[in-house]
Amino acid sequence: MKKVIAAAVLQLLTVVPFLIGVFVVLTYGADAERAAEAEVVRQGFPAGILAENGISFAGSEGLAIVLVVILVALALLNLAGRRIGPILSWIFQPVLLVMGVVIIPGQLFTEKLLAQVPALARLDVHALVEAASGAMPGWLPYVNVAKLVLTTAGSVAVIVLLALPSSRACFRVSRPVSG
Repeated sequence: MKKVIAAAVLQLLTVVPFLIGVFVVLTYGADAERAAEAEVVRQGFPAGILAENGISFAGSEGLAIVLVVILVALALLNLAGRRIGPILSWIFQPVLLVMGVVIIPGQLFTEKLLAQVPALARLDVHALVEAASGAMPGWLPYVNVAKLVLTTAGSVAVIVLLALPSSRACFRVSRPVSG
């Protein structure tokens, strides 16, 4: 049971940086967006160049909220000993792992990502990212690192913990013996 609890705790810990990220975007995102647009205008470009290229520092946090709901549901199913818990976890955690590898680094390495956008080639991307980042809390990069670690290594750990024989025993259904 300890390994199942550890897996559920990891799932719940993964929720924390996502919730913090949602809070930060809702609280500071509009300011970051205005700062980025002001920097673009200062550089002599139209403010709309960011939106035209699908770049927003205000962000849409719908996906993060969905991930939070799924992770909480999985953790509760696992803690309750429901057989569907590990099955759904084995399906969802690899998806989260891939998202962690593909999407979350973009939050950590925004400048490198934006520098690859052809329409922004003439912009001073470093100044743009600095302007937007200046409107966000200074501790946000640490939250994003925690999110990256928990979605990648944490997902692997959850999969392994739930696959161990001692964990699988927690989800077995006892059937009455008929004679």
